[in-house]
Amino acid sequence: MQNSTNSQMEGSSESKLQLLRSRIHAVPDFPKRGILFRDICPILKDPTALTAVIDLFEEHVKSNHWEADLIVGLDARGFLFGPLLAQRLGIGFVMIRKKGKLPGTTVSVAYDLEYGKAEAEIQEDAVAPGQKILILDDLLATGGTLFAACELMKKRRAEVQGCLVVIELTELKGIDRLKPHRVVSLVQY
Repeated sequence: MQNSTNSQMEGSSESKLQLLRSRIHAVPDFPKRGILFRDICPILKDPTALTAVIDLFEEHVKSNHWEADLIVGLDARGFLFGPLLAQRLGIGFVMIRKKGKLPGTTVSVAYDLEYGKAEAEIQEDAVAPGQKILILDDLLATGGTLFAACELMKKRRAEVQGCLVVIELTELKGIDRLKPHRVVSLVQY
């Protein structure tokens, strides 16, 4: 019985992954020549595909036995999926934003981008020391933004249980930058 249930869940998961793959559009030469952009907008406009993303993330959270207190979403596409997953799990959602976008006292961390530097910040009281955190974004490329988010959580003395992304661009090896954190990516290119 248990094997049958696991087999059905795997089949259901695989059909959801196929749906996601069919909804992620490749856009050549965007935002500049030579870049193949992976567009998630078709996922957002299809309620079945959007539900599939949240279902798959929920399955990974449960199968990894993560018991998070908060989902932390990265500016800006982490804000699209993060609150939905947080609501599904019955936990809170917190935003990491670009410097200067949050009111009140904030804590920030600087990080390098392929084309310069940036700063990410969180409200000082958004995450308490010892809270268990899952960080969520739409894409893992070079890992700079997710690494900065992990560093920001470390600065807050929170426990990062893992990182969740819809898409991973494997050739850029961003996952290596995030070690020792566990990363779950739904679709890899």
